[in-house]
Amino acid sequence: MVFSSLLFIFRFLPIFFIIYIISPTKYRNLVLLTGSLLFYSFGEPKYFFIMIASILVDYFVGINIEKNFKDRKKCRYLLLISILFNMGSLFFFKYCNFFIENINVILGLSINKLSLTLPLGISFYSFQTLSYSIDVYRGDIKAERNIIDFGAFVSSFPQLIAGPIVKYSDINKEIKSENRKINFDNIEEGIELFIIGLAKKVLLANNIGILWTEIYSKNINDITMQLAWLGILAFSFQIYFDFSGYSSMAIGLGRMLGFTFPRNFNFPYISRSIREFWRRWHITLSSWLKEYIYIPLGGNRVGKFRYFFNLLILWFFTGFWHGAEYTFILWGLYFFVLVYIESRFIKDFLSKHIVLSHIYTIFFLLIGWCIFAIDDLKTLIFYLKKMFTLSYSIEWIYYFKNYFIVLIVCIISSTPLVLRVYNKLNKSIRVVIIFLLFIISIAYLVDSTYNPFLYFRF
Repeated sequence: MVFSSLLFIFRFLPIFFIIYIISPTKYRNLVLLTGSLLFYSFGEPKYFFIMIASILVDYFVGINIEKNFKDRKKCRYLLLISILFNMGSLFFFKYCNFFIENINVILGLSINKLSLTLPLGISFYSFQTLSYSIDVYRGDIKAERNIIDFGAFVSSFPQLIAGPIVKYSDINKEIKSENRKINFDNIEEGIELFIIGLAKKVLLANNIGILWTEIYSKNINDITMQLAWLGILAFSFQIYFDFSGYSSMAIGLGRMLGFTFPRNFNFPYISRSIREFWRRWHITLSSWLKEYIYIPLGGNRVGKFRYFFNLLILWFFTGFWHGAEYTFILWGLYFFVLVYIESRFIKDFLSKHIVLSHIYTIFFLLIGWCIFAIDDLKTLIFYLKKMFTLSYSIEWIYYFKNYFIVLIVCIISSTPLVLRVYNKLNKSIRVVIIFLLFIISIAYLVDSTYNPFLYFRF
């Protein structure tokens, strides 16, 4: 699926951009909307109607909320329609079978599961459209009257599948074709970001991901402590370069179209606390949950018990958003405990001890990635036991030697060092580097059979 989607993008983009650029300014959103719907239809044709419904429901909800803005009771009912539609669609496709399975276990029933696949990007665009309705309800933005412009916002293909989550308020000016600047500098910057993202995904995430796959696919009884830590270290790099790579590609594509999408990653592995990590990782999701769940509950400007409760709700939703598995809920609650302890007890200690704070953060992140990566509770517990059971085998040296170079490249690339060096290079040298990265990435993409995309399932 990922391979065919990427190939479709490479075939689709040149034609799309030619039509987009030569089109009169006032028709560019129509071209964007049409192209985005075609792209979505290629990936998920049977759920095409959900995308159309998402556009129509929130378009009319937004307009009617603004028309009846002084009648707050009516506005609440209208907002409820948006919430029920967006969260209802997400719940049905993502969580329905999860609850059926649990009802069967608890009540001893045998309700058949539904044959469902998760519509592409529904976890992302449902949040985008819902935030639009909420912002109109609050009076933070004006309702969009042009359905073509609104449809282009909802279905915009660069970040449709896996984010970043772009709120209407982020691009409400740029969504108007006449306000978007399509020039050589934007296109050049966009191409550069796209190729860097492609290289992160194809050259780093895929290669280090093979190490995790090889270790995890072994008989778990044969995994030693060293292999267990090496495997989860590989997974931590795989998920970072996989997701941040796609985000860079999406932001780059948006830049070529004249949009400035928000940054989604800011070198999270250099963090000195778990709280800082979540300010740097999947920034748009963290911001969305904070703005539309945490702050409306009262945030941290409340009493101790209410703060505990607000934080608990926030992290429960963070975990559950990622998938209908108990391990995802456990993963969210795990970070809730860490964030709560940090904020209440060890915040000052971490700020004073640079080295210890880094070690602490990486250690607990790796434990967290175990919970995230392993969806079977028994296997998870056994894997965690392996990580803390003294055992030794020279087998880990074989894997370490084979993946030493890619591990070092991943470590260095997860810090700002590479970017700082790159930005100091002569522009001609940077062009050569980008060209080489593109050629190598395409060659690897065509030749390799291992090309997962971890965030497709969310």
